Amino acid sequence: MSKVKLPTPLPVQQYARCVNDSSQPTDYIGDWPVAGKVYPVRVLPNARTGEPQIHVLGFYAERPYGAFARHRFEPVAEVWLN
Repeated sequence: MSKVKLPTPLPVQQYARCVNDSSQPTDYIGDWPVAGKVYPVRVLPNARTGEPQIHVLGFYAERPYGAFARHRFEPVAEVWLN
């Protein structure tokens, strides 16, 4: 069995502003971002494609998956926690 390598957590908290809250998939079940609002996020690669995706911390998503395309957000700040 091959092991999946997860990104090494850094002592960093990232924040991003939602710039596109349109086109919510009809089968999406969970929290959806609101345009103009700033969220704490983490950028992680998609398991299949490797493309970066935005995970909004504290959001609940049941289906299809709790990650958003990068074009929906713009970086606002990065706070080092050390």
